[in-house]
Amino acid sequence: MTSANEKVVVALIGAGGRGTQLILGIQKNCPGVEVKYICDVDETRGGRAISELEKQQKVKPQMIEDMRRIFDDKDIDAVIIATPEHWHALATVWACQAGKDVYVEKNISLTTTEGEKMIEAAKKYNRIIQCGTQNRSAPYSISARDYIQSGKLGKIVMVKTFCMLPGSNPWFLKPDTEVPEGLNWNLWLGPAPEIPYNVSRHKAWYDWWAYSGGQALAGDASHVMDLARMAIGDPTFPNSVHCAGGRVLFNDNREIPDNQTITFDYGNFLMTCESSNYGNYLSKTATEIRYGNLFPDWQLNSTRIEIYGTEAMMYLGRHGGGWQVTGPDSQIITEEYGYFPDEAHQQNFIDSIRSRKNPNGDIEQGHYSANLVHLANLSYRVGKKQLYFDGKKITNLEEANSLNKQNYRRGFEMPKNV
Repeated sequence: MTSANEKVVVALIGAGGRGTQLILGIQKNCPGVEVKYICDVDETRGGRAISELEKQQKVKPQMIEDMRRIFDDKDIDAVIIATPEHWHALATVWACQAGKDVYVEKNISLTTTEGEKMIEAAKKYNRIIQCGTQNRSAPYSISARDYIQSGKLGKIVMVKTFCMLPGSNPWFLKPDTEVPEGLNWNLWLGPAPEIPYNVSRHKAWYDWWAYSGGQALAGDASHVMDLARMAIGDPTFPNSVHCAGGRVLFNDNREIPDNQTITFDYGNFLMTCESSNYGNYLSKTATEIRYGNLFPDWQLNSTRIEIYGTEAMMYLGRHGGGWQVTGPDSQIITEEYGYFPDEAHQQNFIDSIRSRKNPNGDIEQGHYSANLVHLANLSYRVGKKQLYFDGKKITNLEEANSLNKQNYRRGFEMPKNV
């Protein structure tokens, strides 16, 4: 067991905006953390992280290109993985094999099998894996769960989740070009198929099935659905899923839809998700609400959860916003403010490294939530058909199982035996 006072040496893999925010926060908010490496395949990134970390910890991190150098370094205790999604699972497995603990951003995987491999690696090598589902470390999320478990909402019959983001601009596929200087395109692709460089893939990777489950659904709605699962007691897999939708704002031939309406059938209750990229009249919870004693305007809040029981219903906010329970005539029965949980989630990760206790956002719960994204997208991709799921595979359409497999490029294969 690591002492609570012992230094924890970490490395960042993926130095984009979110990765930089994470590593600066972890080093600043968690005593005893030192960052040794900033890793990115693009040499134009990582400079801000390095310069700020040098000020914060008085030691300048090293900039490197290949994450495998980190895994070979015995000094490293843990890695923060903030790459595009297609790298998340393989990087996590490699890290576990090297004896490193892992913080992996959402969505944690591209397929069901990838999540299973991550769980297998965590168990085999006794590794801590904290998923980037910060709501699980928010006190108000825990109290919302406790209130529901008390039975005061009655029997839960319907859960509605929303992630309705503002609209984006029209999209045009740009021509292939030479790889920009300073970018290792081979390492950026990693396990994904080899393909010529294209800025529309590199800079908008969340529009392609090869790299993402979608900006709205995998990148944002994954948070909302994970919090909904947590609040109602963490059900595992739905029995079936149906996803309708398409590209409604701009018919611009992007692979991933900008509007998805999803129904998950859990048997004794339903969960729905409205995931979209349109409607500038909708907005996420404002900063002053996330950090203050205020509640959102729930009707126009784009990332809300509505939990319907037989006795009352609850509005629940994501990443702050708190919760309110209403009854007849919209009367507020009880409520609790909630605050942005990033710092608490980061500290929980470092605490878990030292104590070896399971983190709040453990890999198994991350896998169950990631599968909601996978199943919804599979339903959409096979023609908006209802799919039945047994926890491992689709039981009524083999085409969906074929899509739910990652074909790894040579040199970047997922190990058969982790």
